[in-house]
Amino acid sequence: MKVAVVGATGMVGAVMLKVLEERNFPMDQLLLVASERSVGKTLSFRGQEHRIIGLEQAVAEKPEIAIFSAGGDTSLEWAPRFAEVGTTVIDNSSAWRMDPDKKLIVPEINAGILTRKDKIIANPNCSTIQMVLVLAPLHRKYKMKRVVVSTYQSVSGTGVKAVQQLEDEMAGREGEKAYPHPINRNALPHCDVFLENGYTKEEMKLAREPQKILDDRTFSVTATAVRIPTAGGHSEAVNIEFHNDFDLQEVRNLLSASPGVVLQDDPASNLYPMPVSAHDKDEVFVGRIRRDESQRNTLNLWIVADNLRKGAATNAVQIAEHLLEAGLV
Repeated sequence: MKVAVVGATGMVGAVMLKVLEERNFPMDQLLLVASERSVGKTLSFRGQEHRIIGLEQAVAEKPEIAIFSAGGDTSLEWAPRFAEVGTTVIDNSSAWRMDPDKKLIVPEINAGILTRKDKIIANPNCSTIQMVLVLAPLHRKYKMKRVVVSTYQSVSGTGVKAVQQLEDEMAGREGEKAYPHPINRNALPHCDVFLENGYTKEEMKLAREPQKILDDRTFSVTATAVRIPTAGGHSEAVNIEFHNDFDLQEVRNLLSASPGVVLQDDPASNLYPMPVSAHDKDEVFVGRIRRDESQRNTLNLWIVADNLRKGAATNAVQIAEHLLEAGLV
């Protein structure tokens, strides 16, 4: 088993390597792949130094699996080239997510639809992953009609430059800017670029990706995505209108029994999900579960997850694990 990590020197790439090591992913050879400026440098994995190689060399090695986290342009150009030599690509960018011929996978929900023919598999947006893990069991039981989500997303979702901007501003230093405004002591209703409809690309990902993952376009999602000055972990306030009524205790029981979901819902004891307690964890945390008293059959809840782990690296590695377990590579 030969595995390539494309974008190994990036923020998500580093977490990919950490997750592969923690989960003891079975492989005979690891290929660390990055841009030309990083070729020849080394990174440590399982106590050994591995030399970084370029994309051409990586394709020539014909790995069984390539996990991409190198940006959409790189994925659009290189994922097909890996696929042509028989590699199964798991892509963390937005390049292939809404391609009708590519599958968008959260393993706990829809890994069963994958086949040997799927050579490019899309990893969903980080905010989508944590939301759909909670929505899926509720939708099966009560049938969703409409979802309204507001996100509170950490600077790590933008990348290293944004984390550095926050640290510089907290320390009173001048430095390079990832955002058009200060992020320290601020909140920016501006995740990704603005589109002609007034929404950002991040908001439209939240609107469209859940329908594809759940294979159901009978419900709608509308989103407002906000960047806040936390270093890691995304939070979401989610309002769900169902066709059918629900029992709050049954909702809690359903979520407690859902793979990958942890219930933290005891406000009397100050127990609710927070980014600081989700840090470096693979689960999605849900709490603040309550009825929306303004209309029928509607639920409010709060969801938090580590956006670099379950929101990116862990989900991708779990897809790779499923491919192995199902004999698809």
